Amino acid sequence: MQDPAGGMAAEIGDGTVDIAVAVKNVSMEFDGFRAVTDASFDLPKGRFLTILGPSGSGKTTLLRLIAGFQKPTAGEIFINGRAVIAEPPHRRSIGMVFQKLALFPHMTAAENVAFPLKMRRWDARKIPDLVNQYLDLVKLGGYGSRHIHELSGGQQQRVAIARALVFRPDLLLLDEPLAALDRKLREEMQLEFRRIQRELGVTTINVTHDQREALVVSDEIIVMDQGEIQQKARPTATYRQPRNAFVANFIGVTNFVSGTVQSVAGGEATLLRGETPIHGVVGDERTPPVQGSEAVGAIRAEQIRIAAGPEQLSGLGTVLSGEIRDAIFEGERVVYEIAVPALLDDVLRVFDHDPVGHAQLDIGAKVHLGWNARDVVVFGK
Repeated sequence: MQDPAGGMAAEIGDGTVDIAVAVKNVSMEFDGFRAVTDASFDLPKGRFLTILGPSGSGKTTLLRLIAGFQKPTAGEIFINGRAVIAEPPHRRSIGMVFQKLALFPHMTAAENVAFPLKMRRWDARKIPDLVNQYLDLVKLGGYGSRHIHELSGGQQQRVAIARALVFRPDLLLLDEPLAALDRKLREEMQLEFRRIQRELGVTTINVTHDQREALVVSDEIIVMDQGEIQQKARPTATYRQPRNAFVANFIGVTNFVSGTVQSVAGGEATLLRGETPIHGVVGDERTPPVQGSEAVGAIRAEQIRIAAGPEQLSGLGTVLSGEIRDAIFEGERVVYEIAVPALLDDVLRVFDHDPVGHAQLDIGAKVHLGWNARDVVVFGK
């Protein structure tokens, strides 16, 4: 709906929020190939949205459409209530940080940050103070005189962030800017992105294939596959209440148990895997599995408990025996692969929740594992 000032607003929860970005039925075709299909979503001002998906899912194409680097085949895009399809990128008040940072090597850090201000003809007397303010924001105070090659990868990333924000854009777009960093630095920069975004309150859209990054930094996550939006939700809902099997499989370590639907009622469903009933909750009540049809139950690895004997799992709804086929030590946890005879020898991946206190179990060891019905999400095939 329109707000009195001519922008866009939406009812969310108990109140009305201003919409920074509205994507309406947007599609993009390249030589007959549909890269994005009928994408629609609203992003309230000040929120951090991550578009998550595998390579070829359409996430980067969607970001480029919002930025104005490409024009959609169909649909409309609004930024702060203004239709922008006909506007070039430099007219959209957007800051961008790319995987390839495109910093000017012949300039200092401060000169790189000042560049967008000079291009926009800001008052030259105000530029130095503003540049220093944003270098301080990204924790590079005192580094302004250094050239790009004198900075580490993480410091270069911070310069790129300051440059994208210094002219105070309405929208910040991040195109996998952390993909080239090592794991430790990437995780540090994820927290930095989140801190800076919260401090400034700038509306942000981030594109990544890194599931942890999406969960850590985002207010909301869009999961895409084959050009279509599969789910848009808060990180906790995306992880705990995936809308379909693709989302469940793409985020986290998930086991899938196939079976025939025995019953569906009240948002719950029961599958039969061989002679073993698997009780769970319906993943998407708009398209529930049908009795007698084939379906899958999704169980995340950390929701399965493992013990030497069944008595230690007596409080769980389902308890089955199994044999360890493999054990992978990952430092903070051990990942076991366990064959379960009652599930027709399906192999389930299970996390040891206390690898420090427990001795690592041997391959071939007999164990028991269990879970509750609420831990299983059932999707129709």
